[in-house]
Amino acid sequence: MRLKQKAVSLIAKTKIGEKITSSQRYRIILSAAVSFAFNLLYAIYHCVLGVLNLSFWFIAMCAFYGILATMRFSAVLCERNHQKLPSEDTELFVMKLAGILLVILSIVLATVNYISLSQNIAAKHDEIIMITIATYTFYKTTMAIVKAVKQHKNPAPLLKTIRSIGYAEVSASILTLQRSMLVSFGSMDDRQVRFLNAMTGAVVCAFILILGLSMIAKSQKGDMKYGNIKICRSK
Repeated sequence: MRLKQKAVSLIAKTKIGEKITSSQRYRIILSAAVSFAFNLLYAIYHCVLGVLNLSFWFIAMCAFYGILATMRFSAVLCERNHQKLPSEDTELFVMKLAGILLVILSIVLATVNYISLSQNIAAKHDEIIMITIATYTFYKTTMAIVKAVKQHKNPAPLLKTIRSIGYAEVSASILTLQRSMLVSFGSMDDRQVRFLNAMTGAVVCAFILILGLSMIAKSQKGDMKYGNIKICRSK
């Protein structure tokens, strides 16, 4: 505990470190900014592979990561504007935009899953790499659950949006992990593997679709709520 306290005190001495240690909102936005950078790099990587190999699967994966990057970029940009001029309307707009993009993301993921099943595409790894990927995926899942518990009482629409984006990415990661594990370790025949991947893919796509629709509905309720407040104030 002493080492942790010393590390925190050292970090807090810098201007950025002070924000990290004292502001939960800043930590969430910073995490979204880092995730945006990785999503963008993955999108570019798959785009290059798609063009070079003339592969629709890589292009679809590029679209998947591109949508994730777009949602996170809009959230980070919203926070930057929020610091200059706080506005609930802007956060609700980002929530609605992210909800629409999540609906599109569910369609893109369904396309990726269909191509993977029809062309039998799945990344096969050796045992060490597979265990590493599985550990990282379970870590992301655990962190998403922990954040959901800790931050569920925070009413800020922007933070809800960032959490929802994280849930969508984690669910897609679980689907990818399952496909790779069944190929790398599984003893099932091809028919069983395809059936299991198809069912899990359908559940994940439905989850992301429902997540997107719920965000659109919440943003509209928020518009009505804050719209009524403004009308009352104007009177």
